[in-house]
Amino acid sequence: HLEESGGGLVQAGGSLKLSCAGSGRNFRTYAVGWFRQAPGKERQFVAAINWNGESTQYRDSVKGRFTISRDNIKTTVFLQMNNLKPEDTAVYYCKGDDTMPLVSTLGSTDVWGQGTQVTVSS
Repeated sequence: HLEESGGGLVQAGGSLKLSCAGSGRNFRTYAVGWFRQAPGKERQFVAAINWNGESTQYRDSVKGRFTISRDNIKTTVFLQMNNLKPEDTAVYYCKGDDTMPLVSTLGSTDVWGQGTQVTVSS
């Protein structure tokens, strides 16, 4: 089970840090990905990190602005978002899976939490 938090309202150019808190010992063994969904749009991949944090992946539009990291002791994955833009406005979700390819793509059996709202004003 993963739970997202840390969203909010910020002006363009501002920063937010999202958290994806996991439970259970298995958290340390699987990759975690962040997705987002804006109103009227499909859910899209944002970033992913492998089980030990040594491999990361980002969608092109957030490269250089977003940084994904994890703390396996605290069983939490973070998404540091800098230089936010209005087009980053969305509900952000996280999910876990065994591999990077699985965690960075949408699957028919994905289980999602409630997400956390990020709103960037211009």
